[in-house]
Amino acid sequence: MLPWKRLLRPLAALVLTAAVVTLPAAGTAQAATAPSSGWNDYSCKPSAAHPRPVVLVHGTLGNSVDNWLGLAPYLTSRGYCVFSLDYGQLDGVPLFYGLGPIDQSAAQLSAFVDKVLSATGAAEADLVGHSQGGMMPRYYLKFLGGAAKVNALVGIAPDNHGTTLSGLTNLLPYFPGAEDLLKATTPGLADQIVGSAFLTKLNAGGDTVPGVRYTVIASQYDEVVTPWRTQYLSGSDVHNVLLQDLCPLDLSEHLAIGLLDRVAFHEVANALDPAHATATTCASVFS
Repeated sequence: MLPWKRLLRPLAALVLTAAVVTLPAAGTAQAATAPSSGWNDYSCKPSAAHPRPVVLVHGTLGNSVDNWLGLAPYLTSRGYCVFSLDYGQLDGVPLFYGLGPIDQSAAQLSAFVDKVLSATGAAEADLVGHSQGGMMPRYYLKFLGGAAKVNALVGIAPDNHGTTLSGLTNLLPYFPGAEDLLKATTPGLADQIVGSAFLTKLNAGGDTVPGVRYTVIASQYDEVVTPWRTQYLSGSDVHNVLLQDLCPLDLSEHLAIGLLDRVAFHEVANALDPAHATATTCASVFS
């Protein structure tokens, strides 16, 4: 690569990042006057254009608010009924969730989806999750009857096949008792390690279940769910997307892709409404 191109690429990426952070959500003015368009508004009734409520599922150490300060307004401004939950609470640990056993977290998601469907009158919901929140719902779909109540699952940087955490989990065997301590104190973390009993059960017999559309949006710069290609799913009705194939200038890593990346958000919107999808590019940051 020529020297000037080496300089141009990070400069363009910086401009893109600045736009992501500062650009207001499209349609905010319209959303302010639209009836029942709020986030976690249980009076919201899905429209004919967007007939399913969207349930947002946060990641490990996230919560129902902080994880979605970017994406929730993005979707509500586009006419979706949007809801989010807290799950995986540990006793004595406030604000930071997703640390409990993942099978129990999936049961909490099941109860929450039932609540949302009852409130909205919809027959099915769409799920959008970040990190653990993109993987955990698969347990709900596969083992807890969720496939009958869910149309689509969109995973943003999901650890579908576990993570090595940039190789750090490979060191656990060298510290006697470390893995047992992790399982005892933060089982939700232990369940996400490559080769865990939870992941072995989750992925046995295939990654997907019939009747659900799956989308995975990954970043090659992900430093938490590693190797990043393990985020991808195999099976019918799966769409695996690499963020940098959509916008080569996008440098989002594990947190940014879920918290503030409007290029990723545009692809989420496409996954929720594929019949009206438009091309996702670097310019999607302005959409």
